[in-house]
This record gives sequence, C-alpha cells and structure tokens, in this order.
Amino acid sequence: MTEPATIVTTVAEGTARITWTVDTPIDVIRHHVVGALLDHARVEALVDPDDEGGQRAATWSGLRREGVMRGVTVDGSPVDRVVYARLATDTPLNEPEGFRALLNSFLPRKRAIGQMLVRDPDGRVLLCQLTYKPDWDLPGGVVEVNESPQQAVTREIEEELGLDLPAGGLVLTDWLPPWSGWDDALCLVFDGGVHDATLTDSIVREAREIRSAEFCTLEQITERCADFTARRIESALANLAPGGSAGPAYTESGR
Repeated sequence: MTEPATIVTTVAEGTARITWTVDTPIDVIRHHVVGALLDHARVEALVDPDDEGGQRAATWSGLRREGVMRGVTVDGSPVDRVVYARLATDTPLNEPEGFRALLNSFLPRKRAIGQMLVRDPDGRVLLCQLTYKPDWDLPGGVVEVNESPQQAVTREIEEELGLDLPAGGLVLTDWLPPWSGWDDALCLVFDGGVHDATLTDSIVREAREIRSAEFCTLEQITERCADFTARRIESALANLAPGGSAGPAYTESGR
C-alpha cells in the first residue's frame, strides 16, 4: 500500500515548505513539521482557500494562519493561497499560551471604528468633511490593534482635529455590513458631550484627512452624509434624548 505523501522542501535559507495529500493523517503532518523545524527556522504551507480540509489539517498540525498570498503562480496560472507557518521559536502547543496563539491566528476578527457624537447647545452635531470620500461623517477612526475603542476615538479626535475631548459613555453600537470593497465592521459611537459652537474655532485640522469641520443641523446631516451614517446619527441622538435612552442600543447600518 502506498503511504500518503508528505513532502518537505527547502525553499529559502532557513525556510521549509510542506505539502501533503488529502489522505495524510494530521499526526503525520505534525511529525514532519516538528522534524523540519530541527533544521529550519520556519516551516510553511500554502493552502487553497477553497480547501477547508487542508486548512484544518494545517491548523491542527500546529501551523498558524498568517494571511492570504494573492496571485501565486501554480501550474502557470495565478491563484490565491492561504499561508500557514510555524517558527522554531513559537511556544509549544502543549503550553496554554502556544495553543491560544494557534487559535488566535485563525479565529475571525472584526474591524472596529470609534466615533464621537459632539453637540452644541442648539442640538447640532459636529461633522467632518473628509478628503478621501465625498460624504461627511462623525469624527473618529479605525481602532488600532490592542487599542480600546474608547481610547481610539479620543486619540483620533486629538490627531485629526487637535481637540482634547475624552470620550464619554457608549451611545450606540452599529454593525456595518460588507460594502464597496470593505469587510464588515462594528462602529462604536461615544458621547462627546455638549460644547459651545465656538469649539470649531479651536480645531486644528489634519489636512491630509480633514477638509473642514462644523456643527450641522439634522437637515444638513441628511444632505451631507451617506444614508447609513445619517441613520446612525439619528439613532445615537435618540439615545441621548432627555429622559434617558429613547433609541436602540444596537443597530445594523443605522437601522
């Protein structure tokens, strides 16, 4: 009987690439990964994104998912491949930290966006006219890796508008579906408080991202913002209405 094929090839100095057949047991693949790491600093595998069995085999053989390599030439045609790898310095899988790192490499991740709802005494909302898209939006931005959303929105306000406005409580969680090349995301809207309209006089714009910023009426919000942004602002404002929460704590695309 022919043994399932598992091939380890040196592809660069210190780097081995492992391939296997569909019927190769996971413990056999794992054995070859461990063996290759005796002579290499890195062992990697390139797996077809549509090959769910291959991805499971790579994971449970101890290889961490690193990302997708696009346009790899295979048999003369450009294809995408999921890159899995293990380093000789990675924490062993039989230790809790090593197993958590393995899980962390392939479990889903969400993009998070922090925004701030800043109002003036007349109920107008601070909006930013952005350089990279035609519609206006609430001030804020993408949360960095290992940064809290509340810290992120405070940082973005300082970086983009030059304002020291610590974020208050969470007003709204709005899920944004995939759209126009973007993956889905969670938008967290924090209370920025009520400030005098002269606040805009203190703004120092980050010119690469912000064209202008001003307090806008609900009518202006509808005119200037994308429909889902206008819905998000309306829902957030409802939660800050006198007398307590009057709107939803969670929306999807503002609904």
